[in-house]
Amino acid sequence: MKPTILFGDEPLSIADIVALSQRHAHARLSSRPEFIDLINAGEAVVEDLLDHEGQVYGVTTGYGDSCTIPVPKDLTSQLPINLTRFHGCGLGDMFSPEQTRAIIAVRLCSLAQGYSGVSVALLEYLILLLNEDILPLIPQEGSVGASGDLTPLSYLAGALIGEREVRFRGATMLAAEAFEKLGVSPYRLKPKEALALMNGTAVMTAVACLAWERADYLSRLSSRVTALTCTGVAGNAYHFDETLFSVKPHTGQQEVAAWFRSDLAGTEASRNTARLQDRYSLRCAPHIIGVVRDTLPFLKVTIENELNSANDNPIVDPHSRHVLHGGHFYGGHIAMAMDTLKAQVANLADLHDRQMMTLLDSKINNGLPANLSAAPQGEESIHHGFKAAQIGCSAWTAEALKLTMPASVFSRSTESHNQDKVSMGTIAARDAIRVIELTEQVTVATMLAAWQACMLREHKLGETLPITAQLADFIGVITSDFQLLEADRRLDHELRYWLEKVRAQALPLPSPG
Repeated sequence: MKPTILFGDEPLSIADIVALSQRHAHARLSSRPEFIDLINAGEAVVEDLLDHEGQVYGVTTGYGDSCTIPVPKDLTSQLPINLTRFHGCGLGDMFSPEQTRAIIAVRLCSLAQGYSGVSVALLEYLILLLNEDILPLIPQEGSVGASGDLTPLSYLAGALIGEREVRFRGATMLAAEAFEKLGVSPYRLKPKEALALMNGTAVMTAVACLAWERADYLSRLSSRVTALTCTGVAGNAYHFDETLFSVKPHTGQQEVAAWFRSDLAGTEASRNTARLQDRYSLRCAPHIIGVVRDTLPFLKVTIENELNSANDNPIVDPHSRHVLHGGHFYGGHIAMAMDTLKAQVANLADLHDRQMMTLLDSKINNGLPANLSAAPQGEESIHHGFKAAQIGCSAWTAEALKLTMPASVFSRSTESHNQDKVSMGTIAARDAIRVIELTEQVTVATMLAAWQACMLREHKLGETLPITAQLADFIGVITSDFQLLEADRRLDHELRYWLEKVRAQALPLPSPG
């Protein structure tokens, strides 16, 4: 039985959005009378203004720079439909099914705050999309992050009225066809509802939720891969001494050093080694990964604040019955969070790329063969170990580092200079996902190389690995599905296999906190 995530009662978390995105939870709208009354009251404010010919941006006026153009009352029902249509100009790849579910859930969370002037019926249709897995095809490109994610969210609004393509039951079809299969009519938008659906930060925030969750796991994987690398190159475990780290009390840094201590069994031999100090990519790993660990809690608060906000325009206050015009669609906080996250994650790619170099270079890997080759005796000259994988790591790292330029500094004036300063939050979030993907690739390649180094040290050099039971268990997980690289073979299928395991979070890692 799947757990139920309730919209309209308590604030949602990143974990809630991730669970819905992966279909690990069921969505339900609160049935509390107070919540239903709140939503109904907001809808009534908009209806009363229409009845009394009040002026509401995007309801009785045009959009953006056209806000000075009045819309006759008899055309207000057509206006929201046209809004969904003229924003149908998105390009690029489609968001994945997981990302699309997150987008729907995040938009629903915002509208359920009760300050958007929408109906309960609209919220129930969004619940229907989630639970029946009717997924609009949403292009990734076309949002500047203010005035909200207008273009990508138009594909959600357009699907609700039956006019856009969706994925449903393994096929792509018009949304109207999917609704017909369920015996449901397409939704009929009320005057403010297209604007409420589209004029907000749901796309960037949804992608940010998924990026944060992947980065959290990746930082823990990075720690374990570093411990494995330290073992593979016979590094000095006393670089992670508890007393040493007590004098520089960054919480995340101390957490990572503690993880290393729990994986590595330090010995007096390693304390007294002639090589007192390892290279920075080992010795300073807690300081590098620790920055990520210390950044994640702050970013979590920022993302979850945005998730649980009313972020469209105008805001309809059902208590005072006022319509408040502002700029809550602006995605500056998510832009900052994603620009920050992608820079920190790219540092992990750079860290593991340097560790990979240390593993493969026979001048500095403390007795291991060049390129970690396990070639049979007499065939060493024709086998190349992880040589090409190390080149791949450099390529993936370079691409990740290139993407760390902050997207938020590239604001463009759009829409007749009405949107003259925009956030670029959606581009920042998409960049963050790509940086995470590339860093996962570098980390997986380094993990396999570090495992190979450990196997060579143990079985070829006859050394005992100074590790604890939990790192031995991690090595065992790899051993069960990866063969020692002796003769040259292609590695791409195996790298993809381990990437799938990482992205499914199927590897045993240290727990936070």
